[in-house]
Amino acid sequence: MIVAIVGCGFVADYYMTTFSLYPELKLAGVMDRDNIRAKVFAEHYSLPVYPSLEALINDKSVDIVINLTNPDNHFAVSKACLEAGKNVYTEKPLSTNIDEARQLVSLAEMKGLYICSAPCGLLGEAAQTVWKGLRENVVGKVRLVYAELNDGMVHQMPYKKWISASGAPWPYQDEFKIGCTMEHASYYLSWLVAFFGPALTVSAFSSCVVPDKNTGVLFNKNPDFSVACIKFSSGVVARLTCSIIAPHDNSLRIIGDDGILGIKECWNYRSPVFLTKRIITFGRKTYFNPFKQHLPLLGRKLYKSDYRTGWSPLRMDFCRGIADLGEAIREGRSPRLSASFSLHLNEVVLAIQNASENSSTYDVTSTFQPVEPMTWAKV
Repeated sequence: MIVAIVGCGFVADYYMTTFSLYPELKLAGVMDRDNIRAKVFAEHYSLPVYPSLEALINDKSVDIVINLTNPDNHFAVSKACLEAGKNVYTEKPLSTNIDEARQLVSLAEMKGLYICSAPCGLLGEAAQTVWKGLRENVVGKVRLVYAELNDGMVHQMPYKKWISASGAPWPYQDEFKIGCTMEHASYYLSWLVAFFGPALTVSAFSSCVVPDKNTGVLFNKNPDFSVACIKFSSGVVARLTCSIIAPHDNSLRIIGDDGILGIKECWNYRSPVFLTKRIITFGRKTYFNPFKQHLPLLGRKLYKSDYRTGWSPLRMDFCRGIADLGEAIREGRSPRLSASFSLHLNEVVLAIQNASENSSTYDVTSTFQPVEPMTWAKV
């Protein structure tokens, strides 16, 4: 499966961290609208450079284009790739506009192509272990979920010094402009819709708490804090919080009649999965076992992390979604992060992002076919 990358910025180095784990994926070359950045990235990884997007999409050998451009450019780049007959794997979201996202899905369907969107954490060992625990009913009937995506006061961190492996600076202007909800909400939301079915309604509030992120520029259009209560087709209700203000907390707690299932870190594919069982009711209170059990983590340790080099705090395999897409193309099946699945995530995230301080309840219009667990997680 021949692939090519459009966009050689900060996130592209995350993908290169684990690309070598998938010998079935052959990287034909890279392209960036900044020719100097493309050249630096390509030299760092010993890769060819396409002089333009047109040259890349006209390469008949390329099966999949990996769109790692700025979110504002996702629609235009993905559309051009689809029109040229290329399958697309794009960084989240499909688009910052839901009508454009629908256009991409319709275009892909019309041309018989695939379009998938990151994140692919759902395909990781921790998510698959949690999911298997739910299928085995380890906490009884699930009633409620608390999902946290809080990264601390990023604007007080030395973010201007964050440099990727190939020398790209963290794009703080773009990150603050887009907002943490658009950037982060789908990391847990993708798990929840796979576990509990499509979202039906979203009741959300969002706000820009710190308009000036120590940059001299006001970022009061998109939120740096949001909270959403989401009801899924299974009846489960979740509270999802995103912020780059509150203290670091990326935990997940799934609360059932018989216990709590959870993890501490969604950005670690091998985060331990804990199970807390309810043990006794005494008087007016129900008590939980103070000693947490740990569910055996599924899957082989496929990911060889480069986090020790200091440039990446993440322990994730960003290429796993691309590998699943390539496998789906070869097998003629739907990829796990299908177009309809990606569109559904896009719609729900935009509902949270656009809720504003007036708050609102949004009825979700999209849906998707059930997602299959990873083959190694079904045993």
